[in-house]
Amino acid sequence: MTAEIGQPAPLLSVSDWVQGGPVNFDLLSGRVVLVEVFQVNCPGCFLYALPQAIYLHQHYAEQGLTVLGVATAFEDFDKNNLDNLVRLAESGEVIGETRLALSQRGELADGCLPYRILFPLAMDRLNKREDIMTDDAILSFIRARVPDFDQQPDSYRQQIIKQAQRYFQSLSYRAETFERFDLKGTPSHILVDKRGILRDCAFGAYPELETRVQGILQE
Repeated sequence: MTAEIGQPAPLLSVSDWVQGGPVNFDLLSGRVVLVEVFQVNCPGCFLYALPQAIYLHQHYAEQGLTVLGVATAFEDFDKNNLDNLVRLAESGEVIGETRLALSQRGELADGCLPYRILFPLAMDRLNKREDIMTDDAILSFIRARVPDFDQQPDSYRQQIIKQAQRYFQSLSYRAETFERFDLKGTPSHILVDKRGILRDCAFGAYPELETRVQGILQE
């Protein structure tokens, strides 16, 4: 089942709950649910998305908001894995590009976050990739992400197709929740209302998220 805005949200697919849980949309009827999807080797996730999710958890949990964190992996599988998620949950330890970026900004203490992530954390379910993407599937993937792809010069289109082919060849695993919600990258934000209806799937910075949450809480 693929997620669709305005329809009941499909359940999250996770392999392990490393903090809190297990919990899912079917157990959270009557509450607004924000799922913060991130990778542990993703500086942007830790620079703005996770701090924003922590803020929303702190300010709106008593008003009916549940925040969940799902660590996924679509690249750097040696870093974006369960072991490093456990370290993050237990001690706040960060790794790779995340550690480098936060260290440069003076935001770490001995390689660890100076704060705790207080909401439940889970690992997306990863399956070994055995299928081969067809040419049609690759074109569909590109058209969903590159505006006016078919109107671009042929040399440009061929370059993008080769990049997409190399991307899929590099993938070792498929992340079920990431694919189920057709996410474009990390950080991503999944927002589900009190009736379990999917209201938003957004990729990247989302400064309007608090206003969006407030509106759905008031419905």
